[in-house]
Amino acid sequence: MLHHDSPAPSPHDADWWRQAVVYQVYPRSFADSDGDGIGDIPGVTSRLPYLARLGVDAVWLSPFYPSQLADGGYDVADYRDVDPRLGTLDDFDRMVAEADRLGLRIMVDIVPNHSSDRHVWFQEALAAPPGSAARERYVFRDGRGPDGGLPPTDWPSSFGGPAWTRVPDGQWYLHLYAPEQPDFNWDNPEVREDFHRTLRFWSDRGVAGFRVDVAHGLAKDLRAPLRDLGERRSYQPAALPVDGSHPLWDRDEVHEIYRGWRQVFDAYDPPRFAVAEAWVGTSRRSAYAAADGLGQAFNFDFLGTPLSAAEMHATIDTALADARRAGATSTWVLSNHDVVRHVSRYALPGDFTKQDIEAWLLTDGTEPAPDPAAGVRKARAAALLMLALPGSAYVYQGEELGLPEVAGLDRADLRDPMWVRSGGRVKGRDGCRVPLPWTSEGASFGFGPGGSWLPQPADWGRYAADGQLGDEDSFLELYREALRLRRTLVVDEELEWAGPRERTRQGLLHFTRAGGWHTVSNLSDEPVPMPPGEVLIASGPLTGDALAPWTTAWLRTERAPGR
Repeated sequence: MLHHDSPAPSPHDADWWRQAVVYQVYPRSFADSDGDGIGDIPGVTSRLPYLARLGVDAVWLSPFYPSQLADGGYDVADYRDVDPRLGTLDDFDRMVAEADRLGLRIMVDIVPNHSSDRHVWFQEALAAPPGSAARERYVFRDGRGPDGGLPPTDWPSSFGGPAWTRVPDGQWYLHLYAPEQPDFNWDNPEVREDFHRTLRFWSDRGVAGFRVDVAHGLAKDLRAPLRDLGERRSYQPAALPVDGSHPLWDRDEVHEIYRGWRQVFDAYDPPRFAVAEAWVGTSRRSAYAAADGLGQAFNFDFLGTPLSAAEMHATIDTALADARRAGATSTWVLSNHDVVRHVSRYALPGDFTKQDIEAWLLTDGTEPAPDPAAGVRKARAAALLMLALPGSAYVYQGEELGLPEVAGLDRADLRDPMWVRSGGRVKGRDGCRVPLPWTSEGASFGFGPGGSWLPQPADWGRYAADGQLGDEDSFLELYREALRLRRTLVVDEELEWAGPRERTRQGLLHFTRAGGWHTVSNLSDEPVPMPPGEVLIASGPLTGDALAPWTTAWLRTERAPGR
């Protein structure tokens, strides 16, 4: 890395990902180079020096492929190209080269559960007759009822409504998301081999790893007759059976697919890396992170855990044990492109459920009234807690700026298919995808020379990167210093809890890492005594020997080896 005293990573380090900090870029909202209001690949390239100075190890790009944007780019029309609105393959190659010069690795999103309905294969399927080889790449079935006018099953779409759409010749096709996202049939060898080709295509261009979208959804029970879900229509992880028997989600057969992927990954030096987006129960997560599979899986329990010492303690223990079983490292996520930003979640009173947050968004973020100052304190404390944990930390673009959710977007500006498909009952994810503010003033606050595809709030400039740079009290400098320290402090993947468990019930999280450094988080409304040691960094002001409410500090009681 090109900042401070960190050594450049070896290009042949097979384990680079185990303790990596990965920065998620949502390309359309990151940086716009040409003024059309849409972020693009040259825009990403122009901001890579910022990410190198921030101190991350890798950059993960959400989909940048040709797409009609029925689902923010997760409806892919061509898996081996760049959307012309975002650039070209030459632009992509220049981005990878610049990342390599700066000591950064590039990861890309791969979307294997479904394609766009504009994908050449799906267009061939629509033009082909029932029972044809073209239709076998997807899931086409006859409908029920005397004239086939009823969907083949009661399966619901994750975006609302049925998971089946009828085509003019009377058959129905499966889409577990939007109708524009037909599901692939992963029982088809042609589908499997084509994705191997896609993985090789990007790996050959220097991509170091892949984030696998809907990793738990590829294998489906498509044996006739198809099974209705009945009362098991919920797709929530807690509602899924633990024996892999659900007809659509988290079936055991999915791991055979990823063993094939692992053979592709291991043909490279270093082997390519992958992380599964698998919304599954805790007991099922480690299978996705297996060494002969993808290698790592997102720990969404952490993302959804209230900022409570007792609940965080339990979630951290479970995640670390789960990763050890798989021979992997855990992942830590506070925000991403699918959830309300954590600064805003933590500003809400009490412990809010997903349904509570959706209801809050429908009030444009006014009821209940958030406490922004509390959200900032808690988000800063949570950031230092996350960055001190063993494993990989995934940082969503703008969280290092303390960006809140833009909850007040007008209905006319909403782009998320959840809004339409739910009949206006779910506002959707646009509020966390509003383009970034780079400058305090200027056109679209430095996002680009023109406007932005989602409207930015009038006060967006207060969060701009240029205004935070050099301000030691800012979010940006907190992240920069924490990431610098992390590189000097982390020497292994172990964590040991310190102090009596009673302190956890009182709101204190305290653990030690090898090399004699401690992390102490006061997740309560009352100050607590500070353990002895040299304070390396704190998320908020320190007074005397007390750790203020909703504050995390890193301390050192002995010098790290070689320091």
